[in-house]
Amino acid sequence: MKQLIFAVTLLLAAGAQAQTIQGNAAAGKQDVFMCEGCHNSTGYRVAFPEVYEVPMLNGQSAGYIAQALQDYRSGQRRNQTMRAIASSLTDQEIADIAAYYSQPKAGGTH
Repeated sequence: MKQLIFAVTLLLAAGAQAQTIQGNAAAGKQDVFMCEGCHNSTGYRVAFPEVYEVPMLNGQSAGYIAQALQDYRSGQRRNQTMRAIASSLTDQEIADIAAYYSQPKAGGTH
C-alpha cells in the first residue's frame, strides 16, 4: 500500500511540473510598471548609473522574455537591477509579462 501511495504521489508531482503556465497579456499589462522606465524609454537608453542600451521588449518572443527573466532570477544572467526585479516576480507574473510584451504595441513599431 505504501508503494502505491508513493507511486501516485510521484505521478502527481510529475504532472504538476509538466504543466506549462499560460501567460495572460491583460494581467501582464498591470505588472509592467517596473519595466517601462527602461524598456520603453526614448532611444532605449538609460543614463543611471551609467549610459547603457536596454533591449526593446515589444514584439519579442514570449518564450525568450520568460526565459530571460528566469535566468536573471536564478543569477544565470547577470544584472543587479534585473535580478532584483525578476526575483520579485512569480512564475505566473513572468508568463503574464512575457505574454504582454510579445504583442506589438498598437500604432507603433516593434
